[in-house]
Amino acid sequence: MSSASVATVLPVGVGYGVVVGIGFFFAALMCGLSWIQNRYTKYSTKTSEEFNTASRSVKPGLIASGIVSAWTWAATLLQSSTVAYEYGVAGPFWYAAGATVQILMFSILACKVKQNAPRCHTYLEIIYVRYGCVAHWVFIFFGLLTNILVGSQLLLGGSAVVTALTGDYSHTVILMVVILYFLFVSYATSPLIGSPTAMYELLKEAAVQRPVSGNEGGSYLTLKSNFALIFGIIQLCSGSGTVFLDQAYWQRAIASRPTTAVRAYILGGLAWFAIPFGFATTLGLAAVALTDNPSFPTYPSPMSESQITAGLSAPFAASALLGKGGAVALLIVLFMAVTSCASAELIAVSSVLTFDIYKTYIQPKATPHQLIFVSHAMICVFGLTMALFACIWNAIGIDLGWLFLVMGLLIGGAVFPAAFAITWRGQTKAGAISGAVVGLAAGLIAWLVTAKKYYGTLTVSTTGMEYPTLAGNLAAIMTGLIVTVLVSLSKPTPFDWEVTRSMNASTVPVAAQEDSDHQDLPTVQDEEKQMREDAAALEEPSKLRSAFKLAVVASFLLTFIMDFLIPIPMFLSHYVFSSGFFLGWIIITFIWVFCSAAISIVLPVAEAFGFFGELLQDIRVGKKGKKGNRNV
Repeated sequence: MSSASVATVLPVGVGYGVVVGIGFFFAALMCGLSWIQNRYTKYSTKTSEEFNTASRSVKPGLIASGIVSAWTWAATLLQSSTVAYEYGVAGPFWYAAGATVQILMFSILACKVKQNAPRCHTYLEIIYVRYGCVAHWVFIFFGLLTNILVGSQLLLGGSAVVTALTGDYSHTVILMVVILYFLFVSYATSPLIGSPTAMYELLKEAAVQRPVSGNEGGSYLTLKSNFALIFGIIQLCSGSGTVFLDQAYWQRAIASRPTTAVRAYILGGLAWFAIPFGFATTLGLAAVALTDNPSFPTYPSPMSESQITAGLSAPFAASALLGKGGAVALLIVLFMAVTSCASAELIAVSSVLTFDIYKTYIQPKATPHQLIFVSHAMICVFGLTMALFACIWNAIGIDLGWLFLVMGLLIGGAVFPAAFAITWRGQTKAGAISGAVVGLAAGLIAWLVTAKKYYGTLTVSTTGMEYPTLAGNLAAIMTGLIVTVLVSLSKPTPFDWEVTRSMNASTVPVAAQEDSDHQDLPTVQDEEKQMREDAAALEEPSKLRSAFKLAVVASFLLTFIMDFLIPIPMFLSHYVFSSGFFLGWIIITFIWVFCSAAISIVLPVAEAFGFFGELLQDIRVGKKGKKGNRNV
């Protein structure tokens, strides 16, 4: 059965209504907010510094919310539910644990960016200043390849669900509300499930009807899942590439305040964990539990392989649980995920194309006006590029699942060389280039050889299987690490960080410019105070050492807990969840999602509460002042 043979739940017009209607609504909203920002704060969206780096002034709560928003792809919602459908409770856990690590580890890079390259616009600028032109182009290739692959996954996953069914903070709010909505429906109110105990019994029955290969006793209720563990390792490798090589994540480190960047990434990582974990533990497991229910869209047949890899387990479960209401809710949350992550990718690629290609090689003396114009133009260019590649993948039969598993072996070789560019003074130009290029070659070879060896032929299907993609991902990332270290140590040339610290030192931030119309506003005075604190931290990198220690301890400790202390003993013991243990598992899921909502929704508002009060007064006073100053 193909996905096309399942009756659509919603008319096509609903899909267009969501995409076009909500799209125009948020466009109008952001235009209004931009006008307010330009009118009543010191930061102008008409400058390249604010457009690309948010004037490096964003507080940790909003950075954490932005991380949740940017890291929540279509794949986060769809692929996590797919692995829940295929592997049971182990799937959501390994999806979340395998991809949270990179955000936590990135807190180290965020701190090092503030210490060693505080005025950079992109991580590729650091590569250029440190290693020169050749290395710059090598990493531009890997960076843009990452953005294209991420953008393709956004559109492939989003289009599959729209077909089947029909700003960062605001997107995250809607995302959290819908996840909590599905959690309460599935585990509290639905007549089809309605409680953790009922879900437990349905999953036990499903294991009898459709046992899971590689799971203990074929159960959906165990972390002893061989293929889920393999997926977790692939997720670790693939996620490292998509975080460390995607300018969107560096963008938030650059945009954050120096003294709070580390805290923002740790909070963002912990908050994001709840998204795939909570969403897939709900809709992914609901799809398993309801497959044999007449309300399920594919009944009386289970989902086909093409439907599974297209990521349709979540939308089918939403339709089964809530009919058209569930379909609309999922369509909206998917639209939020696609647009929020796509916006991050568009700004990231715009920054790369503007600062690393246009300003570096075409117009080194570009004015701020020229930079902002090129930034806007490059957003349009990359938007069309994403759409083109998504059409190409779809035309040749490559879906979300295949692209997700293969992505890491294509970009993994450059992960450690890119990270070392800002953290290790001992990495050399030859080490950085050779690590990235040899890692790519090793990943491709391991991938294709394993597929040929295991399955006898090279097709889209065989190259997307677990063992070939596992071999390719591991080969790429580990070869990149080994080669860059060995080559760098063979001819050590310690680097002086003062070179990167002086990058863009002559650029005057717009926020530092005098503006007589704004100087007396309380919001501006508060912003200037924060700027002085940030400037002091940047002038004295040693002041950030405590933040660096926090980043190292927290990231390694949390990684150890998530990826070893919890799952490995349960894997080795072959433990199958009891009803009581599963109840506790679901309670923890609820608690984590609520904590995530507090970090992503409440914290940004709490941080800016005083600012909003001042802003409202500024608007009132500003309007009166404007009228009073008009003498012509």
